[in-house]
Amino acid sequence: MNKLHVRDKIDPAVASMPIETILKKYVARFGERKPDWHAFADAAIDGWRRAQHRFIGNTSGKPDENIIPAGNFTLSIMAVPPGQGNAAHTHEVEEVFFVLKGHLTVFMEDESKRRVETVLGPWDCVSCPAGVIHGYQNNTVEMVYLNVMVGKGKPDLMGYTDPELCKRRREHIGMTEKPKEA
Repeated sequence: MNKLHVRDKIDPAVASMPIETILKKYVARFGERKPDWHAFADAAIDGWRRAQHRFIGNTSGKPDENIIPAGNFTLSIMAVPPGQGNAAHTHEVEEVFFVLKGHLTVFMEDESKRRVETVLGPWDCVSCPAGVIHGYQNNTVEMVYLNVMVGKGKPDLMGYTDPELCKRRREHIGMTEKPKEA
């Protein structure tokens, strides 16, 4: 006779914690997040300025003790001022943009730099597959807020298509890119 499985095995990281500790450790409030306007190498460049509010995990690579530990994905809220966005980039896993407020132009590019765009409004989302060049731009006059999820608890830094940005992608965490050996 098969035994009915009614619950999943508890995560070993929390198995010995009292439920009060788990709840405290795994709740993140927006008011307690500090906007990081230098979360990425391109965020210091006009046209790509944006602030990251980290909730689960950390895609910037910068130290941050004020996050919920990531298991298999990250979650942050981006604040994107008018006229700003991010540089064309890739990730080794999927990345999701889910618009909370405002309208955001998202794009995908092929290797020949042919770009296709669409505009997302509140509660619209796009999932960018691993390795596909993508990004976004706020072409409106209002701040845009979006939820960003990356499908890995500790993802690599973004892979920029611009060679100069790629060389500088570790500057925001005080490191320089090490060339890969042949």
